[in-house]
Amino acid sequence: MTMRISGEGWSAYSIWEHSSALRELYRRRARDETEEMTCAAQAAELLAAIARPGETLLDAGCGTGYFYHSLRRRSLDLDYHGIDATRSFVDIGRHELAAFGLPPERLSHLRIEDFEGAADHVLCMNVLSNLDNFHRPLERLVKAARRSLVLRESIKDGASYTYVRDDHLDPGVDLKVHINAYDRADILAFIDGYGFSVQEAADWRSGGRPELVIGHPHHWTFLIATRR
Repeated sequence: MTMRISGEGWSAYSIWEHSSALRELYRRRARDETEEMTCAAQAAELLAAIARPGETLLDAGCGTGYFYHSLRRRSLDLDYHGIDATRSFVDIGRHELAAFGLPPERLSHLRIEDFEGAADHVLCMNVLSNLDNFHRPLERLVKAARRSLVLRESIKDGASYTYVRDDHLDPGVDLKVHINAYDRADILAFIDGYGFSVQEAADWRSGGRPELVIGHPHHWTFLIATRR
């Protein structure tokens, strides 16, 4: 019996590559055909308060790069770059956002763990809670952030870790996803240990209440970390 080995395991087991409905939604967001996400609006307002014109912004886990529209509609003059582990999202963003003035090379197909570089400001929303744990990817982000990190994740007092089947994927796809809520004291201490002062902001969308996503509670919280 022959043995088949490939390097495509991450994509094969990624829920993000197996939802045509989500792919279409992300395409429409890249075309600026949908209502702005509340979390994107809030992140843009937070960045507007701390960023200076011409500074660089890394959007980690950018999807199709639709956060670029949140900057554009507010005339926030930031040098936008995005990375995402889902190749199809990056391909869509490169194609669709070019019409709005974003050069395709500003979006890169990269996992956070594989990223190496630096930016004045780093944004990461709704990503780390779907990974096995936050330590390694968050370390990449805090080391990359010269001035600030804006983070939106599921955070509460006392951590919870689950690995559950996603029932919202394409027909015939049977995959699981991490849905974690990280302990507030743990993640604050981790970021502080890399030389940042951290503030919390109540999430506009959920108002501090758990929100069900694919049937499981998420405790959305914004953290604004500025380098000391």
